[in-house]
Amino acid sequence: MPSTAVSRRELAAGLLALPGVYRPQADTQLLADALAREDIGHTTEVLEIGTGTGALALSAAARGARVTAVDVSRRAVTTARLNALRRGLSLRVLHGDFRARTAGCRYDLVVANPPYVPSPDMRLPATGPRRAWDAGPTGRLVVDRICAYAPDLLRPGGILLMVHSALCRTEDTLKQLAEAGLSAEAALRACVPWGPVLRSRRAWLHNQGIAGADEELEELVVIRAQAL
Repeated sequence: MPSTAVSRRELAAGLLALPGVYRPQADTQLLADALAREDIGHTTEVLEIGTGTGALALSAAARGARVTAVDVSRRAVTTARLNALRRGLSLRVLHGDFRARTAGCRYDLVVANPPYVPSPDMRLPATGPRRAWDAGPTGRLVVDRICAYAPDLLRPGGILLMVHSALCRTEDTLKQLAEAGLSAEAALRACVPWGPVLRSRRAWLHNQGIAGADEELEELVVIRAQAL
């Protein structure tokens, strides 16, 4: 049976985070709530894209799943490995691009909290903590890649859980996944106050037509897609 949801405090309890590693936030919590609804057992093979501290990967491993976690940040990889050791859980953590590190592999469940914040920069950051959130002018540079490659990552009946902001257009994600042959829906939503990154870009976001001049709340969405 699916497990019950945990609070963000419980999700992050005892987790180490090296400097610059993305700590569990509201989006992590919403994705954890979606993950808690899934039927996970000892035969379930899980991939987490963008593991950060490893919080979600460890949640799946604690339920018996065989988990692989990938992150482009070496500090995140080290952090996730340390947290797995501290919790006494088995976790395979790989450094690099998710597509390159999972070539030829398929999973029962893929969990992703990719960078999704719209940024004036045309390319993804190559270094630094901004790699955890900046995702180009539409916020979709990584989201689009996950949508495109999801069919290759999932076994028949496999499930993708991905969280992102409605600022990067939920309808575009659903459309792309449907065109890729997956059955997709917005499974969970939550509204949270704008954080410091969005507040610092208010004028730019407004000029780009991405957000209103007076917006204060961001809608987070968990997309659930299933391979047919």
